[in-house]
Amino acid sequence: MKKVINKQKRPTHSECNHKDHPDHSKELVKLKRVAGQIEGIIGMIESRRYCPDILIQTRAAKSALQSVEHSILKTHIESCVQEAVESGDQKGIELKISELIKLIDRHV
Repeated sequence: MKKVINKQKRPTHSECNHKDHPDHSKELVKLKRVAGQIEGIIGMIESRRYCPDILIQTRAAKSALQSVEHSILKTHIESCVQEAVESGDQKGIELKISELIKLIDRHV
């Protein structure tokens, strides 16, 4: 059974003044590849494949997902954060810096 994903547009983040957030659709190709890798890993586990082979594939999927994270974070810094800095709004700048610190803490 295939999951149905809710494709409703989510409200923008309350700490961001962007009317239009950056387009991350180029990441969809990578994410679909990761999804395929995960399906492959599931198949490997179901067919009781050799442990190191499974681990190699999980590492590849993790690396691909990290690449997506890096790209989205880079875009966020170059657009949302940069816009806040250029606005000169000290409260907005502090919010973006705090947000970045939280993101980095979660991913390090």
